[in-house]
Amino acid sequence: MTKVEKCKCHEEQECVCGESCECQNEKSCEQTCNEEHDKLNEAYNKISELEDKLIRANADLINFRKRKEEEVSKMLKFCNEDIVKELLPILDNFERAISMEDLQDETEVKFMEGFRMVYSHLQNIMEKFDVKMIDGNNKPFDPIYHNAIMTEKIKDVEPGMVIDVLQKGYLLKDKVIRPAMVRVSS
Repeated sequence: MTKVEKCKCHEEQECVCGESCECQNEKSCEQTCNEEHDKLNEAYNKISELEDKLIRANADLINFRKRKEEEVSKMLKFCNEDIVKELLPILDNFERAISMEDLQDETEVKFMEGFRMVYSHLQNIMEKFDVKMIDGNNKPFDPIYHNAIMTEKIKDVEPGMVIDVLQKGYLLKDKVIRPAMVRVSS
């Protein structure tokens, strides 16, 4: 508690609060002390409230920064996702063209060699950007990585196993960007 200001009284006596005061009557001194004490408590409460708000604001700012850093990190990690999705059908078409075996003349063979070189170059680019093919043949069906298009009952094959991959699936840095279309045993 701060020192009570001097009253307009002329006699000095000890105040109720223990401070020295020039009061003629004890009631006015006690009232002044109580008023000062109330003002001081109000100021302490206001300071405590402002300190609490400051701590909360700092915590909110720290949490905001963490969320932003995570968002930016995730965005940078998967920034190539759209272009990779656009390139996947091109890879599929190259694979279909390369799988053709009925080449007749030397021109077609040379043309196919060019296809293989372009396809190989595309695969290297995909690997560079951490795009991986989902391996599904003879593995248990997993709805995260596979999209079952057909089911077929096959002797000597457990139910729920991938029999055939109809369209390859791909991962971008361990995120599925296109599930593999598969045929599953029932």
